[in-house]
Amino acid sequence: MTFQHKELSSGRWSKLSFFEQMANIGSEVERALNWQARKDAAYSRKAAERALELLDLTLDNASGPAKLKELARTREIMVDYFFGSNEFKSSESSWRKYFLPFTFAARRHC
Repeated sequence: MTFQHKELSSGRWSKLSFFEQMANIGSEVERALNWQARKDAAYSRKAAERALELLDLTLDNASGPAKLKELARTREIMVDYFFGSNEFKSSESSWRKYFLPFTFAARRHC
């Protein structure tokens, strides 16, 4: 697999706290949403792919069944929203609301 986040995939990602990981994923989701709003499908897709890559790295390090289930469900819904038919009826607003608390928590714990 070719990683876009080569440095993070080589081990640095696992050194970040869970909140920092989720905040970084949220940043890529924000970028994807912003490009989507600007009608730039190619850049939106690339940002969404980077978000999924980071989410996969987080899934690889998930501890406990509850966290694993939450991350897997988030991935499923993210793929549906950005690449599927949006069967789960996600919205730009719902994605922002989901990731924003992780950003606050990451800043608070730094």
